[in-house]
Amino acid sequence: MHLQKITLVNFKNFDSQTFDFESKINCFVGDNGVGKTNVLDAIYYLSFAKSYFNPVASQNIRHTEDFFMIEGEYKMQEKIENVVCSLKRGSKKVVKRNGKAYEKFSEHIGYLPLVIISPADRDLIVEGSDTRRKFMDSVISQSDKNYLKAVINYNKVLVQRNSLLKYFAANRTFDAVNLNVYNEQLTSYGSIIFEKRNNFLNEFIPIFKERYKAISGNNETVNLAYKSQLLDIDMLSLFEQNIERDRVLQYTSVGVHKDDLLFEIDGFPIKKFGSQGQQKSYLIALKLAQFDFIKAQSKVKPILLLDDIFDKLDDSRVSQIINLVDNDEFGQLFISDTHKVRTEEVVKKTNQTYKIFEL
Repeated sequence: MHLQKITLVNFKNFDSQTFDFESKINCFVGDNGVGKTNVLDAIYYLSFAKSYFNPVASQNIRHTEDFFMIEGEYKMQEKIENVVCSLKRGSKKVVKRNGKAYEKFSEHIGYLPLVIISPADRDLIVEGSDTRRKFMDSVISQSDKNYLKAVINYNKVLVQRNSLLKYFAANRTFDAVNLNVYNEQLTSYGSIIFEKRNNFLNEFIPIFKERYKAISGNNETVNLAYKSQLLDIDMLSLFEQNIERDRVLQYTSVGVHKDDLLFEIDGFPIKKFGSQGQQKSYLIALKLAQFDFIKAQSKVKPILLLDDIFDKLDDSRVSQIINLVDNDEFGQLFISDTHKVRTEEVVKKTNQTYKIFEL
């Protein structure tokens, strides 16, 4: 699978532009602010029906315009697939494949597997647990529709249970039977989510450690650990134990929506004890492991987007990453960088076909 062509209309800073791509490596070079990352985000949009960088869809429409449209043409084995994402102000987003609109965007997730590595990934280290859960959900969902369905349903029921807790507080009432209906539904969906996250991490962690070793030259020991309340107790018991607390707080304080991932280097939190270079290597290893996992599950090489990854990495770590790319385990690659000469020197070493776009 590879993306042959993309057309952007009124997307972020682009009015109307088409790019024809090379099947292996494509590089966008130019000064900051010219739109390099925006092209990568448009490619991401075609896989996930949303921006990687801005969750407010309407803010991706070019200033003063009423709509945006992204169209991608993919070569998938012997056939051509056409995917279009569009949004008009005041209307719902539309995603079409070969002219037919999806009823649910979740049906599209995983069809065009993709992994992005970006400076924005640092949020995985510095932000709260919600960011790390979304990372887990994103990786598993690309190859497991049942998992995605369980997450969507769990979140819907969670909103309903929280509304009921607020209603109890506002009306100074309580109905244990009614609340238990939501507890049982959350337990049903939550048990699926917990089991699949646990199984995923058992498979994912060794891949991640191997990737970090390759990037860092095996100078540090890293670990990734699953933190979940369900490791010690079943979910229904958890709800029962925390009912008084939930009533006071007026929201659901326990469950798989509180799960987290612990990022460690040499036995300590990487957030506090990792250098910038170590943190960046950790995140790149995390994303390359994501690539490996999705490829193994889907039997398709995901598209890989490298947004400004040469920044803050020393030459030896850059060359380690490029050595990884210089074989057939990767498919199509998109790179953004501010330095054309640096980028060209790097991609020339891969012996792969490439194309450079100056913006």
